[in-house]
Amino acid sequence: MNKHLALTIFCACLGTSVHAQEIISQYEVFPTLQETDIPYRIPAIGTARNGDIVAVADFRYCRTDIGLMGTGDGRIDLRARISQDKGATWGNIFTVVKAHGRSGDEAFYTGFGDPCIVADRESDRVLLMSCAGNIPFWGGTREKHQLVARFYSNDNGRTWSQPEEISEQFYSLFDKAKNGPIRSMFIGSGKIHQSRYTKVGKYYRIYCSNLATDANGEHINYILYSDDFGETWKLLGDADDVPIIKGDEPKAEELPDGRVLISSRMGGGRFFNIFTFDDVANGTGKWDKQATSGKENHGTEALGNSCNGEPLIVPVQRTSDGKCMHLALQSVPFGNGRANVGIYYKELASEADYATPAAFAANWQGKVQLSHLPSAYSTMTLLKDNTIGFFFEEETHCGHEGGGFTLMYKRFSIEGLTDGAYKYKK
Repeated sequence: MNKHLALTIFCACLGTSVHAQEIISQYEVFPTLQETDIPYRIPAIGTARNGDIVAVADFRYCRTDIGLMGTGDGRIDLRARISQDKGATWGNIFTVVKAHGRSGDEAFYTGFGDPCIVADRESDRVLLMSCAGNIPFWGGTREKHQLVARFYSNDNGRTWSQPEEISEQFYSLFDKAKNGPIRSMFIGSGKIHQSRYTKVGKYYRIYCSNLATDANGEHINYILYSDDFGETWKLLGDADDVPIIKGDEPKAEELPDGRVLISSRMGGGRFFNIFTFDDVANGTGKWDKQATSGKENHGTEALGNSCNGEPLIVPVQRTSDGKCMHLALQSVPFGNGRANVGIYYKELASEADYATPAAFAANWQGKVQLSHLPSAYSTMTLLKDNTIGFFFEEETHCGHEGGGFTLMYKRFSIEGLTDGAYKYKK
């Protein structure tokens, strides 16, 4: 069987034998067929209210990261594609925004990269954000830095507004911090999380995460939230209460009790921390102590790599005894290096399993390898039929030396992911 078209994944449950599981469907959403092609990178995916899947990615004329000039004068467009049948087939690729490169009149339009997305569950609105401009993350200062772009769709991702530059909303939140102002900021790509529990006004709250460099040059992570679907943003907690120190690209999720989880990329695994509210409506509370998840505590080991990945928490029923609980998922490249992208999972059978970041970080009992090729960034979305759409970078056709990957989509059920040990239970 062709390794690129194989319809099996492999579930390696710790302490048990290996089982083959059939995935429901797979599709090369944004293919990079050869290294000389303009490459794709950075997957973002969301499920619209009508059930359509909206996928967005970088189209990298410059063949490198946002803010670097590369071979294309810094130009990165954002491209999108929509599936109306849960990912079995996809419509035409179309451009969300066409960048101008460094030769354009506005620095903002040099390039747009590293998208993140969320579709509102109660309307046809979709919010897309990305980094923008001609300055790389590590080259920023408070006065001159990488920018933040915002786009809206009011028709489930089919058409998009022109980009708005909203950087100051974010940077100004840290001007009075002890280690502020921050020098640079990078919005975490992939998923913007919409709350399952908190609704203030018209919309359910949304959370996005960011990587920042403080005044001392330290890499730190925060979570920002919005109660008006991205029009205005606030900081979750206090600027001096840093959830992740020495982190990298982060993601946000919610625990079953409504507390907020941050998951951050690190060498060998993930950093986790948990925010506990004292006033949910006002977004005040306190972060716990960050914890490491990796080989030493039977956590989400990423052998020989530090790479973007994503958490997802779903309600399930355990098959063996019918007990209802939640299942935590975390995607990473298993390694060695950026290769063999897959998903770790663990039961959240009681509050003790996620009472603290340390408890959440330890003892992930299962893992499923979804790629057997060099592969990197990943994101996922829960579909309307409660299956999962998984979207990730893979060297499906050629190496990444040309600056990109093929962005591959695979769909599976919780039963398939866990070899029948759990099923989705709303």
